[in-house]
Amino acid sequence: MNAVLIAEIVILGFVFHALLISAAAMVWVERKVAAWLQQRLGPILVGPAGLLQPFADIIKLIFKEELRPAAADKWLFYLAPAISATCSFAAFAVVPFGGETTFMGLLDRPVKLQVADVNVAVLVIFAIASMSVYGIVLAGWASNSKYSLLGALRSSAQMISYELSYGMALASVLVMANSLSLTDIVNAQEGAWLGVLPRWFVVLNPVGFLIFFTAGIAETNRAPFDFPEAEQELVAGYHTEYSSMSFALFFQAEYVNMVTVSAVATDLFLGGWHTPLIPAAIGWFGFLLKISFLLFFYVWMRWTLPRYRYDQLMAFGWKVLLPVSVLNLLFVSAWVLYFGF
Repeated sequence: MNAVLIAEIVILGFVFHALLISAAAMVWVERKVAAWLQQRLGPILVGPAGLLQPFADIIKLIFKEELRPAAADKWLFYLAPAISATCSFAAFAVVPFGGETTFMGLLDRPVKLQVADVNVAVLVIFAIASMSVYGIVLAGWASNSKYSLLGALRSSAQMISYELSYGMALASVLVMANSLSLTDIVNAQEGAWLGVLPRWFVVLNPVGFLIFFTAGIAETNRAPFDFPEAEQELVAGYHTEYSSMSFALFFQAEYVNMVTVSAVATDLFLGGWHTPLIPAAIGWFGFLLKISFLLFFYVWMRWTLPRYRYDQLMAFGWKVLLPVSVLNLLFVSAWVLYFGF
């Protein structure tokens, strides 16, 4: 194999394992941030500062017994978490997290820091994100439990309600960048106005960013939009009947989806790997800092805002978020048409 092919395989392996580790890291971060907000200590016993607690949890889940209701559909019951986990990893495959590199001159031509360079990456992410809800719906139906089924129905209704606003916010960026390629969208945000203000799309389109990230929180079923789980009402929602590694796959899919939404938001609105004061050679570090900030906001939201009622969720999606996203798209389109970018 030539050096470029080896480098691409290394990038693939790095992304896969980074996403695996990110899920474990987010479990620790979530518990620590929750403890900090509630004036508690959080995990402190397993490893320094409790850093090994997520790995202890994983080992515990591996050795737990895999239970399945007698009336459940066996094949669909186990297929559901596999679909959710697969979609969560697949969506990140087209997300660029850095510029081209030759790995300090080891390669005869530069390679891009992403698994697959697709010129319609935005459409690929949108399609995979729409597919991921099938894992939740199958889990609810195959479990043959009323609580699981209600959680699955809520998830599908929530996805339909918020994906429209999600798509409108996405379209506003496509109008500004005139491309469906995430790499082109990031490169369109390079540089600064007046040598000070970054050319990030969030500066020109802050409403689009707020809509996109709000809809992204709803798409990943996180608080205050965590209705598919809703412990007070549905026990644990769609994964009520799951245990051991099947439950762990759902858990992992949720955190990887959070990372993916944050990464896509960074590429679309926050300049991707283009960060002031950070050299282009280590642009991936700036990209990581932006994702970390958005993930912290995810956790902060969970432990700050109460869950809405279900009718409030639907009303907010259809009566507030969707009209605002349509108006924002019309405004951005008119601005680009008459004044240019």
